[in-house]
Amino acid sequence: MAALSSSSPCIRLRPVSFPCNKTPTTSNSLSFKTVLLYDHHKRSPFRVSAAISNSKARFIARRKESVTVRQLQRPLMEYMSLPASQYSVLDAERIERVDDNTFRCYVYRLKFFAFEVCPVLLVRVEEQPNGCCIKLLSCKLEGSPIVVAQNDKFDASMVNRISCDSSNSDSAIQQLTSDAIIEVSIEIPFAFRALPVETIESTGTQVLEQILKLMLPRFMAQLVKDYQAWATGNSSRQPLGTGEI
Repeated sequence: MAALSSSSPCIRLRPVSFPCNKTPTTSNSLSFKTVLLYDHHKRSPFRVSAAISNSKARFIARRKESVTVRQLQRPLMEYMSLPASQYSVLDAERIERVDDNTFRCYVYRLKFFAFEVCPVLLVRVEEQPNGCCIKLLSCKLEGSPIVVAQNDKFDASMVNRISCDSSNSDSAIQQLTSDAIIEVSIEIPFAFRALPVETIESTGTQVLEQILKLMLPRFMAQLVKDYQAWATGNSSRQPLGTGEI
């Protein structure tokens, strides 16, 4: 949009029409305001259309992480079959227990354009035959005022399935796998509406991918360390993490 300087000809705006699609078929539907601008020197009208958008951006990231685990005195399958009430929180600096099956997780601060965002996740653990499934119940954003203002303008889902290979449970070497997917849909804040939706979605997806790339290996390493403590007779279930990456 061109800026008008003090030396520009006098310009007057007069509204002409306001056609609006009242029944948008998608979340990216646009309504338009049309105005006529008159140049007092040339008396020739020219038309400008301004788009008012309620566009949403959608970010999706998925990552699978596998580690090999050497079985100790107690088998890995037995460890993976523990009820959630006996789970260690793994890292007391980042995770706190809400009840037997529910945990609050404080994700590391991350950058989204010029803003710092710190997501706080509430997750529930569902026990499964060869592992468990961690599902997101809610997500709250902490950070600057513009970040906090987005808390009622986005939806998020996450599923992380942790499993071991039950078909080879007698082997001394086992494989532990984490398969996670995150999806976020957000109403684009006014400050970002000058940017193409594709740019916002690309940046948001990269942020989610970076979260998974950073956190899944660390989570798996903590899980293996916790198994080793449990398998050698340490039943305290004390968290072994320190909050650091």
